[in-house]
Amino acid sequence: MIEATHAVVVGAGLGGIASALRLRARGYQVTLVDKCDSVGGRGRSFEIDGYKFDCGPTIITAPFLLDQLFELYGKKASDYYKLVPMMPWYRIMFADNSNFDYGGTTEATIAQINKFCPADAPGYIKLIEHCKKIFEVGFVQLGDQPFCSLKDMLQAMPDMVRLQSFKTVYELVSNYISDEHLRRALSFHPLLVGGNPYHTTSIYLLIQYLEREYGVYSAMGGTKSIIDALTVLMEEAGIKILLNSEVKQITTLDGKVTGIALASGTKIKSDMVIWNGCATYLYKNMLPDISRRKWTNKKVDNLKHSMGLFVLYFGTDKRYEHTAHHTIMLGETYKELLTELFDTKVLNQEPSVYLHAPTRTDSSLAPPGCDSFYVLCPVPNLQGDIDWSKQGPLLRDKIVALLQKRLLPDLQDHIVVERYITPQDFKVDLLSEFGAGFSIQPTLTQSAYFRYHNRSEEVAGLYLVGAGVHPGAGIPGVLCTAKTTQKLIDQDFTPAPVREMALGTSRT
Repeated sequence: MIEATHAVVVGAGLGGIASALRLRARGYQVTLVDKCDSVGGRGRSFEIDGYKFDCGPTIITAPFLLDQLFELYGKKASDYYKLVPMMPWYRIMFADNSNFDYGGTTEATIAQINKFCPADAPGYIKLIEHCKKIFEVGFVQLGDQPFCSLKDMLQAMPDMVRLQSFKTVYELVSNYISDEHLRRALSFHPLLVGGNPYHTTSIYLLIQYLEREYGVYSAMGGTKSIIDALTVLMEEAGIKILLNSEVKQITTLDGKVTGIALASGTKIKSDMVIWNGCATYLYKNMLPDISRRKWTNKKVDNLKHSMGLFVLYFGTDKRYEHTAHHTIMLGETYKELLTELFDTKVLNQEPSVYLHAPTRTDSSLAPPGCDSFYVLCPVPNLQGDIDWSKQGPLLRDKIVALLQKRLLPDLQDHIVVERYITPQDFKVDLLSEFGAGFSIQPTLTQSAYFRYHNRSEEVAGLYLVGAGVHPGAGIPGVLCTAKTTQKLIDQDFTPAPVREMALGTSRT
C-alpha cells in the first residue's frame, strides 16, 4: 500500500460529508470543497420571511448509518439532532380520491389493504417475506461491498437470480398483489431513487423492508438540522471546509491523481480525490489531461439517466391541519406517465406529485399559524425538448390548481412566499448532467458492477461516492457509497503517521 497524507473530497453532499468524516477518522488530513455557499449538496436549505425549506431529501430511513459517523468519534448523533418517527410513513392519494396510509405495523398495513382488496392481504405477507430476503442479500451482504470486477458480479449472481432481480419492482409486486391501487402503492419506491418501477430491478424492493425494519423518520428542524450537526462534527474533527470554491480540473501526473485546480486558479495538492457529484459530469469535464478508456463521452451519454425534478416551495398564511407529513398524489395515468418521464421525455398534462408538509411535525418551520410546503413533481430530464423558462410557470400553476382541487382548498389565495427549481437548476447549481435528479437509473444493467465504480478505472487515486455509484441514490444508498469507497481506499492507501487528530469535545 501507498502512504498518504492528504485527501480532497469534492462535493459537500451527504456522500462527501460521510467520506470526509471516515477519512479523517482514519488519520488523513481532509479538505472538503464545494462550489456552493453552504454545505449539504441536495440537502441544503433556505429561508424566506420565516418560512424554512429543505431543498431536497426529507425522508430519513436507516438512521443507524448516520449514527455510525458520530460513533467514529465516540459521540452520539442524538446529542446533535432529534429524529421523530412518521405515522403514516406516506399517505397515497389515488385519482378516485381513495387513500392508502402506508407504514406502521404489519397489522396497520393489512388494515389498509383490506380497504381495497382483502384477498391481497396474504400476498402482502409473502411480499414482505421476499423483501426481507432481498434486504439480507442486497443491503446487509452487498450494500457496502465494492463491485469493481466482473468476478465480484459473478459471485453475487446466484443470489440475484434466486431473488428474481431480473424482474422489475412492479412485476415482482404484481406476483403477490392483484389490485391495481395496491400494486401502485407498493411499487412507487424506485421513484425515490430515480427509477421507473416498470424498469427498476426488483433488488430495490429492499427499501420496503428497510423501512419496515428501521422505520421512517423526520428531523426536527428539517434535514437542515442533520446537515448542521454533521458540519459541527466535521469542524470538531478538524476537517477543512472550502465553500464557494468551484473545481475546474482534477490534476494528474503519470496516471495518478495529484490534486485539484479551482476556478480561482488555486491548486490544492492531494494524494487522493473523492468525487461526490455527478459521475457523468466528472468523466466528461474533470479529466482533460488523460485519455479515458472506459467512461468515454459516448458511453456515459448512452447511459439511462434518471428523470428530472420540478420542485415548488411555498408558504401559506394559514394551516392545513388535515394534511399528512408525506403525501403522494397519483393521477389517473401511471404507466403512461412513467413512459413519458423516462422514455419519450415529454411533459405529462396530468402530473403526479409528492407533497411534503413538514409543519405537520415541526411548527417552527413556518411563522405562527402558517404552513411551509414543498411539492416534488417528476419531469423529464434535459434530454427532453422542454423550454423551462416557459414551462416552469405553467407547471407551477398546474400544480397549485391540482393541490387546490384535491387537497388544499383556496390554496392560491393563501400562498405568501414561493420559489421553484427545474432540471435546468440541477444542471447549473449541482452540475448534474442532463439535469437528472438522481444520476443514472437503477436498472439491472446499471446496478452493482454495471454502475459507475467507486474506484475510478481511469486514474489512480480517484474515487467516487454519491447517487451514481454502487449501491445507488437515496440517503441510505449515498451513505453506503462512502462505506464502500472507504474499503477500497483502505486497500490502496495507509495514512502517513505524521500528525494527531483534532477531535474537539463531545456535546454530552
